[in-house]
Amino acid sequence: MEIGIDSFATNVLDNGSGTIISGEVAMGQVLDRIERADQVGLDVFGIGEHHRSEFLDSATAVILAAAAARTNRIRLTSAVTVLSAADPVRVFQEFATLDLISKGRAELVVGRGSSIEAFPLFGFDLNDYDALFAEKLDLLLTVRDNEQVRWKGKFRPALTGQGIYPRPMQNPLPIWLGVGGTPASFVRAGTLGLPLMVAIIGGDTHRFRPLIDLYREAGRRAGHAPEQLQVGLHSLGYVAETGEEAVESAFPGYARTFNKRALERGGPPVSRAAFSAQLGPLGALLIGNPEEVAEKIIRHSEALGGISRVTFQLDVASQPHEKLMHAIDLLGTRVAPLLR
Repeated sequence: MEIGIDSFATNVLDNGSGTIISGEVAMGQVLDRIERADQVGLDVFGIGEHHRSEFLDSATAVILAAAAARTNRIRLTSAVTVLSAADPVRVFQEFATLDLISKGRAELVVGRGSSIEAFPLFGFDLNDYDALFAEKLDLLLTVRDNEQVRWKGKFRPALTGQGIYPRPMQNPLPIWLGVGGTPASFVRAGTLGLPLMVAIIGGDTHRFRPLIDLYREAGRRAGHAPEQLQVGLHSLGYVAETGEEAVESAFPGYARTFNKRALERGGPPVSRAAFSAQLGPLGALLIGNPEEVAEKIIRHSEALGGISRVTFQLDVASQPHEKLMHAIDLLGTRVAPLLR
């Protein structure tokens, strides 16, 4: 099993206090964390895509290219690229370039995006949410598989044989499909034979088993080999020396993040009881000491029929840089060996 970290390059840290640190300091710290993840033997580091004041990840490929120059073996991926609001040709060119810089370590996780600010920012209609993604995914895969492209769609001018460059070192460039809980998205990934990254940020993880079974069945019906149908798990997490330290450190940042989301979307505020419920054996949160977290990941893998990758979203814990660096050390030196 591969183990990694996803980050939104947040500039809000310090144990849930909401303290803002400068962009240049926050970006430097993100790059330091990617370098440390590489040094301690983690397999993958992902950078998300948002267009909000508290995140610095709007230009994902640029951050990953800077990280490529400071790392040697860790795979570098988006987490996720909001493909519905992007130009697939440009996305491919950026990540093909990243693949060359990193000597074959680039990946893409593409999705429709749970944050919708990119749609009005780039002039797209939210009413076309799914149609945009379906068409742009088709174009991205066409560009990946063909140097000269002939393609026609509804939302973008046609391509009539133009060459798309540069070409990546990897052939094909790995593209994962990032999904939430929509059955059609699982079927789409299986039908296309794309590896699946499932974002589970709340509730009981095992409830996703029917959707993953749906993915595997769709892949089987489309003629894809079982080993091609990989499943990854993206969850909120934090690791400390003791379970109590991890829980007490993570809750203030978790509450601040989800209370802000509740205020924006009209949901209820986060309670300590609701947070604690997610820490149980079936809950989605990967928070605890290294042994507790490893045991929980193994249970989740068994419940989901086997997963090949797990990535931690550490930002939600809103911890100072030094504590996040130590969490990365624990993931690399204590959690990863248990999973492997």
